[in-house]
Amino acid sequence: MKLSSQEEYGLRCLLHLARRQPETSTTIPEIAAAEGLSVPNVAKLMRVLRMGGMVKSVRGQSGGYTLSRPAEEIPVTEALQVLGSSFFGPTFCDRHSGRKAECAHMTDCSLRAMWTAIHHVVQAVMGKTTLADLLCGEAQMNDWVAERTLAALPIIENMRSAGVRRQ
Repeated sequence: MKLSSQEEYGLRCLLHLARRQPETSTTIPEIAAAEGLSVPNVAKLMRVLRMGGMVKSVRGQSGGYTLSRPAEEIPVTEALQVLGSSFFGPTFCDRHSGRKAECAHMTDCSLRAMWTAIHHVVQAVMGKTTLADLLCGEAQMNDWVAERTLAALPIIENMRSAGVRRQ
């Protein structure tokens, strides 16, 4: 899985806002300084996040940005959908068809089955992880992710019993 810089930096901006008091707004220069990003880049990210409903802006002397709802109610999957695209989506094979208009393996593709299973596990873990969950240290998050990943693994078993079998 490869995250774009927009997705990574956008999540960092959201986490910066999540660390603040709920109604305390933060300015673009404050976010940029805290996250080591340029002001124009943060301005672009905040625009994307505002248009996607993740943050709200307040104008005026005490203006800035706040989360649009509590961090406990914002799953990582939703934030990443606003910031970019999913790991493996329905148009993936169309974009990777090689020199032909359609992939040579459209009717029978073991890679597609693998990418689909991985996508479902990643979505399951990120769908159960909120911005509030990410407000811990790295060691705590390692434990959190390990627990969620183990819980998501039955998805692969369900896919296998639904007919996706190794030969």
